[in-house]
Amino acid sequence: MSKRLSTQSTILLFVSAGLLVVSIFLQWWGMKFYAPQYPQGLNIIVYPYKLAGEIDIVNSLNHYIGMARFSEESFPELQYLPWIITGMGLLIIITALVRRRSLLYGVIGLFIIGGILGLYSIRYWLVKFGTELDPMAPITIDPFVPPIIGRNTIANFETISYFSYGSFVLGFVFLLLLYPLWKERKKG
Repeated sequence: MSKRLSTQSTILLFVSAGLLVVSIFLQWWGMKFYAPQYPQGLNIIVYPYKLAGEIDIVNSLNHYIGMARFSEESFPELQYLPWIITGMGLLIIITALVRRRSLLYGVIGLFIIGGILGLYSIRYWLVKFGTELDPMAPITIDPFVPPIIGRNTIANFETISYFSYGSFVLGFVFLLLLYPLWKERKKG
């Protein structure tokens, strides 16, 4: 079996590196809050480098149940995640230039580890914010953990958690990384 990647596979690796870097500027995950007083919903939108949405309003409401404030400083990942993504993009480019399957296996392994760590991080913060409630808050509710994806009810709010565009781009990048191995599996 040949250990070198074809020209087509090399081009796909360059495309995947470009898409990976573009994903930095797209939202990856979000949560929407609906209540009778907010029928249009309030958003928390997570990019790899910042939070967006109606964060101030959500924080003012969360205060009543004793939840810690959301801020970019609360999530250290937002400080270094763009650098990790850029580094992964550079590893993919190096793999494309060297054209070695063994390097591609390594990149795919790192990508899988990064995905697992990313899901763990989301879950960690959902548990931390939902269970470490101030017992002296004006409104007492039971600790809760919203799902990474799906619906949840917290007091009079219904929340919907979802992956967004950037996450879909990451999934497509992963498929582009796998494609050369599948395409060239019988080559040699």
